[in-house]
Amino acid sequence: MKHEKFNITGMSCSACSSRVEKTVNKLDGIDKASVNLLTNSMQASYDENVVSEQDIIQAVVDAGYGASLAEGGSQKQAGAPQKSASDIAKEEMKSMKHRLIWSIVFLIPVMYIAMHHMFYEWFGIPVPEGFQYVFHGDENAITFAFTQFLLILPIMYLNRKYYINGFRNLFQGAPNMDSLVGMGSMAAALYGVFAIFRMSWGMGHGDWALVAQYSTNLYFESAGMIVTLIDVGKYLEARAKGKTSTAIEKLMDLAPKQATVLRNGVETVIPVEDLVVGDEIVIRPGESIPADGIISEGTTSVDEAAITGESIPVEKQVGDKVTSATINKTGFIHITARRVGDDTTISQIIKLVDEASASKAPIAKMADTISGYFVPAVITIAIITGLIWYFVMGVDAEFAFSTAISVLVISCPCALGLATPVAIMVGTGKGAENGILIKSGEALETAHAIDTVVMDKTGTITEGRPKVTDILPLKGTKEDLVAIAAALEKGSEHPLAEAITTYAGDHQLTGRTASDFKALFGRGVQAVIDGKTYYAGNTRLMDEAHIDTKAITASLNALADDGKTPLLFADAKEIIGIIAVADVEKATSAEAIADFAKMGINVVMLTGDNQRTAEAIRQRLHIPQVIAGVLPQDKEKHIAALQAEGHKVAMIGDGINDAPALAKADLGMAIGAGTDVAIESA
Repeated sequence: MKHEKFNITGMSCSACSSRVEKTVNKLDGIDKASVNLLTNSMQASYDENVVSEQDIIQAVVDAGYGASLAEGGSQKQAGAPQKSASDIAKEEMKSMKHRLIWSIVFLIPVMYIAMHHMFYEWFGIPVPEGFQYVFHGDENAITFAFTQFLLILPIMYLNRKYYINGFRNLFQGAPNMDSLVGMGSMAAALYGVFAIFRMSWGMGHGDWALVAQYSTNLYFESAGMIVTLIDVGKYLEARAKGKTSTAIEKLMDLAPKQATVLRNGVETVIPVEDLVVGDEIVIRPGESIPADGIISEGTTSVDEAAITGESIPVEKQVGDKVTSATINKTGFIHITARRVGDDTTISQIIKLVDEASASKAPIAKMADTISGYFVPAVITIAIITGLIWYFVMGVDAEFAFSTAISVLVISCPCALGLATPVAIMVGTGKGAENGILIKSGEALETAHAIDTVVMDKTGTITEGRPKVTDILPLKGTKEDLVAIAAALEKGSEHPLAEAITTYAGDHQLTGRTASDFKALFGRGVQAVIDGKTYYAGNTRLMDEAHIDTKAITASLNALADDGKTPLLFADAKEIIGIIAVADVEKATSAEAIADFAKMGINVVMLTGDNQRTAEAIRQRLHIPQVIAGVLPQDKEKHIAALQAEGHKVAMIGDGINDAPALAKADLGMAIGAGTDVAIESA
């Protein structure tokens, strides 16, 4: 089975997405096709020996929509040119705004002409004499009606897509919401034209009762109002759509576009698309790693926050693996490429986010099913209404026709087109007042059913940056230990060193100066202060300096059990103290988790950090369940597993590594201070 993503254009409602989905699923060789109206995309699994990509595209085009296949950056198109999701959303919003503004410009005079007598009778708004002289009274009925007809023509032209798409789908046996909008508006307009002919006949034959009857039963303002109201809803929907669908683009921006490779002893800069397995890639400090590989030369520390979410860089040396889209912090290294292009970790994350956002929730499938029956049902009821009035009630054909028209006009989905987006606007507005940005009505609808909340650790439960937590002097005072530690760590670029120097600066303990500084990779640092040699680092460094650490083993284990990283400080003879650093929990995390428990919502912490640190945080915050050492693709799998058990799952995260899980969850919630990718994926 082959799996591909197609871009679909021309869809306007869930009936459209249902129509495309059914059309493609009917093709021989299709295993499953799922259409996402929000992202205007379709995921399809098919047997390429039975059906081709072009067959699928043609089937969509035959159904009345545009389709294209994105494959490795090239586009195969039919029906419409291919553009990025954000570009399409921006163009759609611009077009919708233009249509809406000009529809309102023409609708206002139509409404005033049609309703001027009501404005006076109901609200006491005076009507100018000149206006009454032209438009008021039976003698002006033709002018009154024909002026409205001329004014709604531009509105109908501006919104012609409702009529074109609606009637095309109707004639193809798959009516959608556009069909209902188009039929309701067109029926109202045609009935008005019929009324003009009847009034003209009445005037010519002196039948003023007929003139009065039809002049008070015109629907021109309804014909214009229906499509304009739907435009309001569509514009609000387009605005919401314009703020989504950019997660993939932001993810793609993370990966470097070029790589420096060593070929025949010469450094050459090439596009990352040209990398091949086995290439020797040169990576300087501060550069992003363009492929998954193994270090063949040099040592460094790598910021892996993009992939693991952890804030502390990892020391790397020859033989260690490195991952695409992570950042080389300090050293000059060469790596041998092992996975390039679509096989890299960042490419797999992009694919996971894309597929998760395109997958359809059961409630969305139900909406598609209902919309497939709703439109034909309304049309059927309208026809039955007219027939009953004519054959059973015995009224004339004109009255029976008007009752059928009334059903179509009243059933036009203005509530779906306008009330729902307005309700969403109010809900999202109240959320914004409380610092919560809500992307869609679906998110609001889903939120009330959540029974399980899955949380990332770093940056969500914790602050996301290391801080000094414990100072344990074994010789001298705390102040002396911090001053010596700050002098030692001043020359280091390690985040743990930064935590100590920041603490010392905040407490004015930065008076000492170190000389002869040496960074000892993977172990710590060494320097001379006031003529004495001092060391700062791990137990491995102390062993190399022949400094005994047995007396502090219990303290080191206790700190590690609390999820803290201990740094040892010693002079040439003995340990002088321990400073522990950790990514501490936010002040409000415990309260938030307790509130979830009161609401009957189960909390799971999902982290890439080690089990020991995760367990320490679980105990401190009373978290019921912790899953540690998890990679990005596994986070998404854990969400899927919970959903398979029947849970409604919310995922809360802040990092790029959380993006697939945020997109997969029933409800994605991103910390506002998190990465753009996490926010867009939520």
